[in-house]
Amino acid sequence: MTKDKKIVLVSGMSGAGKSTATRFLEDMGYRVIDNYPVQLVSFLVDMIATTIEPRYQYVALSTTAQDFPDFVQALKGADVQVITVFLDANDSVLLSRYKSTRRLHPLLLSNAANTLEEAIAVERQMFARNINSTFVTIDTSTLTEKEFRKKMETYFAISDTPTFTLSFISFGYKFGVPMDADLMIDVRFLPNPYWEEDLKKFTGNDDNVYHYVIDKPETQEFLERFINFTDYAFAEYEKEGKNHFTVAIGCTGGQHRSVAIANYLYDYYKTKYHCYKEHREEKEWINE
Repeated sequence: MTKDKKIVLVSGMSGAGKSTATRFLEDMGYRVIDNYPVQLVSFLVDMIATTIEPRYQYVALSTTAQDFPDFVQALKGADVQVITVFLDANDSVLLSRYKSTRRLHPLLLSNAANTLEEAIAVERQMFARNINSTFVTIDTSTLTEKEFRKKMETYFAISDTPTFTLSFISFGYKFGVPMDADLMIDVRFLPNPYWEEDLKKFTGNDDNVYHYVIDKPETQEFLERFINFTDYAFAEYEKEGKNHFTVAIGCTGGQHRSVAIANYLYDYYKTKYHCYKEHREEKEWINE
């Protein structure tokens, strides 16, 4: 069996949280496939077992009560690790969730039941014949979203690396501000290499400009104060279950100060979190 590849089969009572669970798995790095044809499962398993494509190393399949037994049977003996998660909730909770969202139960849509109560009872009977003790069962009746995420991460995390991710974006105010930033920092108060003739044509990606910015006493004090805040804030955001946080750092043209600061923050945090960086105005740089 190929232990470094994994399929998580997600099923359970309608309204118990399949969509939420697959969203959590996707955030953890799984490739999520919803309503995949059970007749093609053998082809998918063979592809996962033999491919070197990293996108298919960890796959999550979501299925309904009707197809669940066929999926369980089709995945028996697969040459990859298979884990089945069954999501459940009390009938009263399922009733309440459906009434609050005003969605139709799948068995009502397929005319397999006439009332919501009947649909829940029929679906529970369908699952009762196919549930066994090897499955991971999660009762979501009283779970908050944060608690639900933590349970999913406990069972299915790909590694011990935190799933909280950070993006650091440098930009120039004269080109407009990023609309997707969670936190925007204006560093136009820092000493500007643009006014140094021998630095003007370089950017914050060049060592001479980087150190000009970072080594200034003003910058050192700013970074100490700022990182004290972000160390605390990022840890709290992670505890609250936030998946991604974007910090935008702006200077006038987006070439010098903001780039240097974004690079510094990326290097500082990349050993603690999944980190990305982008220099938005890179296309505007002209080095002559």
